[in-house]
Amino acid sequence: MNIKVNETPIRTSRNFGINNIKLTDIKIPKNSKIFKSIEITNVKESSNDVISKKLTYGNGEILEKNVSENANHKVKIETKNSKDLIKIIYDFDDENTELINEIEIIGNKDANVIIEYKSNTDKKCFHNGIIRTIVNEGCKLNVAIVNMLNSESNNFEAMENELFKDSKLKYTIIDLGGKTSVTNYYSNILGENSNNDLKTIYLGKENEIKDLNYIAEVRGEKANIDIDVQGALGENCKKNFKGTIDFKKGCKKAKGDENEFCLLLSDTARSIALPMLLCTEDDVEGNHSTASGKVDSKSLFYIMSRGLSYKEAVKLIVKSNFNKIIERIKDEEIKEEILKEIDRRLN
Repeated sequence: MNIKVNETPIRTSRNFGINNIKLTDIKIPKNSKIFKSIEITNVKESSNDVISKKLTYGNGEILEKNVSENANHKVKIETKNSKDLIKIIYDFDDENTELINEIEIIGNKDANVIIEYKSNTDKKCFHNGIIRTIVNEGCKLNVAIVNMLNSESNNFEAMENELFKDSKLKYTIIDLGGKTSVTNYYSNILGENSNNDLKTIYLGKENEIKDLNYIAEVRGEKANIDIDVQGALGENCKKNFKGTIDFKKGCKKAKGDENEFCLLLSDTARSIALPMLLCTEDDVEGNHSTASGKVDSKSLFYIMSRGLSYKEAVKLIVKSNFNKIIERIKDEEIKEEILKEIDRRLN
């Protein structure tokens, strides 16, 4: 199937080739058997009350319909104990290669949530998921999404958030896996003094495709959105980053920042970025920046003069760029898995 996904909220010139991404020969499974290779920690699994309402943006009608009609795993999380680390680990193996999932997170109490996708198979895997998060008044919620699928897989994830008064949502996305990885992130920042802190790392190699579309609509007074994306691309990998901060009428004294930096590890890697600021309120502060560049030759020379090889030096530089974001993960075992995966993919 040929599909067009991840539309920008505002159309730009067709010459940029970034308004959406067109994918060919994508097989979208239907009637997949129940995905059984799941580890769930500190939450009682419940699927009956998951609300399947239409997404504001998402990855497109075809993929959204696929989740609503064919999901083979659903879970609802209501945070009740701030001491608990909630984990959901989807472990793709030879018998579990297709996951269509829907996750609802209701933030009532401060909590940490980690959702991980990983492969223990060389088979081509498929993941299409929706994660909806509501952060209620005064709640502080940390959510981390870790994608470590194999390099033959397709990964589609749509995330949608609602933030209410005095709430804080710290979102961390670790996007390392997949031949094609497409993510759509939307936050409706409603409440006064609400705060959404989004940090992402991505790593691509060979002919992989990364497409990131991050959208924040700021409505609450003195609300804040901070987006920071750090990436690295090797071989013929292609990446699109689309970041939109939209200050809506009434969000006086709100602030928004977005920054994206891409480290190009080859001459044939391609990085396209489109940061946008939209505004219908006059008393706000917004900033955006984007840049890409090769590994600094002086840094390479310095590190290699200490006895490291070229590959080892590049790994060290990439991991130093990523380290602050990786440190946000509240699980030492998963952090170690992430570092090992970065090493493996940079060999």
